[in-house]
Amino acid sequence: MIFRKKQAPGLDQYLTDLEQGVAARDSARTERAFNAILGGALQEAGEAECRAAGPRLAALLPGFPETGPRAVLATAAGFCVERGADPEACAGPVLTAVQEEVGAALALARRWRETAGPDADLPGTGEAAAEALVERLGGAEYETVRVALAWCGIEDWQAPALAVLCRSTAVRQRYGAALLPAVDALAALGAHDLKCLRYALAVLDEVPVTVLHRPSGTGYEIRIAGIGDNFQLHTLLAHLLIGGGHLPGEAPSAEAVRLATDPAPARGRSGVTAHGAFELLAPDGERIWNEGLPEDIPVVDGRRVLVLDTPAYGRSWNADRFFPHLPGRAELLRVLPPAEAAAHLARTTA
Repeated sequence: MIFRKKQAPGLDQYLTDLEQGVAARDSARTERAFNAILGGALQEAGEAECRAAGPRLAALLPGFPETGPRAVLATAAGFCVERGADPEACAGPVLTAVQEEVGAALALARRWRETAGPDADLPGTGEAAAEALVERLGGAEYETVRVALAWCGIEDWQAPALAVLCRSTAVRQRYGAALLPAVDALAALGAHDLKCLRYALAVLDEVPVTVLHRPSGTGYEIRIAGIGDNFQLHTLLAHLLIGGGHLPGEAPSAEAVRLATDPAPARGRSGVTAHGAFELLAPDGERIWNEGLPEDIPVVDGRRVLVLDTPAYGRSWNADRFFPHLPGRAELLRVLPPAEAAAHLARTTA
């Protein structure tokens, strides 16, 4: 008789065990399956297995304990998205959980200020901080643990959130506006670094912008999408308007444009330099910083309006885009007739 070595379960079987453990509220079975998935099954799985696993992992989030390793589960789903799983199929549970965690973190801040005083410094983060917070706040034990863990672990949710946000326009359009105010409120407290999440939620997609060039008196209607920051926007505006022959100046290099727009991200830092061609201004004359976002462009009469002026001094920056997996796009829709451009410029401040 030939004895064959028993084949170890694969990712699909461990996922089934995890699903059944969560459904039955069997903590021992859930933990065994979860540890097996994270302990190697997920990393060893092929891309087809990861594509199938992503939505299944994300779908478990609502049933996972709020005081358990939900961020780790979401990160596993995000890992699958990075390997080809459908971001739209994973986004709902992931971003709903993010919103819940942000809300719980804000609740912690409110309770802390009620206990320590309205001007008290907010607590730190990390596992040790969570234990200290629970001891300090007291109250209903479960809810105290819940908000303390959310406060200390909120940054762990950025990676899975970015995995779905940076790979789908539909996801950003569906969830960005609803989630952004709460993230802004938490970020404003200054205790967490949520810049990447905040930037991803604020990305403008398929938005027309009226762009006015003050020195030449010309105007343009440009549609933008997927642009992570104003460094990237600046490069693409220079490419369209200078590279397209509409304005004088030095157009960005082909490699700088490729780094801003290519669906395939750069592998590490490219070392390519982009150069500033304009001063970016709001219609009231306030500077719009390259470090900021296209969202900073103000809305005037229902349309975002950006003024370009002669740069006050030379600027340059690394041409790599802020979100490697999010290619930007800027499209020239039309050149404004001179009278229309002049009318827009007349409403701006020199």
